[in-house]
Amino acid sequence: MSDAAKAPLPYAPRGSALARKVLALAGWRVDFEGLPALQGVMVVYPHTSNWDFVVGVLAKWALGLQIHFWAKDSLFRVPLFGRWLQWLGGIPVYRNAPQGVVGQVVERVQQARQRGELYWLALSPEGTRRYTEGWRSGFYQVAHKADLPVGVVSFDYGRKVVDVTRFMTLGTDRQADMARMAAMLHGVRGKHPQCASPVAWLPGARTPSQKGGQEHV
Repeated sequence: MSDAAKAPLPYAPRGSALARKVLALAGWRVDFEGLPALQGVMVVYPHTSNWDFVVGVLAKWALGLQIHFWAKDSLFRVPLFGRWLQWLGGIPVYRNAPQGVVGQVVERVQQARQRGELYWLALSPEGTRRYTEGWRSGFYQVAHKADLPVGVVSFDYGRKVVDVTRFMTLGTDRQADMARMAAMLHGVRGKHPQCASPVAWLPGARTPSQKGGQEHV
């Protein structure tokens, strides 16, 4: 599989002009040229503030993309809030399912691929707004198992830019892949820089090249 950064970008929808205007009034812009495939995974970095969710939703509307994200299944049972989450693109994950969280998402991706539908999953590899020692590996496992490109998306509060222009395909060396992502994200600053994790694997995170460790998602 060739590098997604060099592949054509066949999917570039027209989004909401209103969302772009609201972002512009707040000093933000979204850089986007298209997607390299109908299915893929986006890692969003850094995640240091609740404002990231607001910026992310506006950016999603500005792009016109129905991007999915993980959420605990219990949240979808809350009246009205669960329907709102689903409308935004949230998908419930059942941590006790036999195939695991990663297996659930891979199955959904494969179904979308068979139907020729758009299905991109966006998530924060840090998994929290607080400082952590590195990234969880769920996105990496999904991308490997489903053979998906990875979009390296940044919320840069320093420049007030949501950058959705960097895509890559994963190799066989997880450290080399992480080094490539670190280079793409060099200089990006979150709202609370001290809370941003290093762009490195969380100790004990399992990746496809390893049989041990935990399924950090």
